[in-house]
Amino acid sequence: MSKMADMAQTIEDLHKAAAAINDAADWLIQQFSGENDSKQQIPKSAVKEKPTPKPPLTLEQVRAVLAEKSRAGHTAEVRELLKEYGAAKLSKIDPANYKAPMKDAEVLGDGK
Repeated sequence: MSKMADMAQTIEDLHKAAAAINDAADWLIQQFSGENDSKQQIPKSAVKEKPTPKPPLTLEQVRAVLAEKSRAGHTAEVRELLKEYGAAKLSKIDPANYKAPMKDAEVLGDGK
């Protein structure tokens, strides 16, 4: 894995750990505040779970889509797309901004 992929995975793991710590803290507050004694227990099925956010796109994911489009004969369009985002190479684009070029790349060649 590249350094960026490792960093993205570490960030995702930290988010999960923070959520787990927050859940544990909420449980402890509930257990020791006496709220359980005076309130009726809410079934877990009634509690809405927070949707898990999508993990950020990695360089490898975006590169795979761009490579596929390039192999399909859209090399010039792929290069133009990168230029639109101010880079000659994908690695020069900020990983936080991968969503937009990925979306644009997915529609390359659809109009043929």
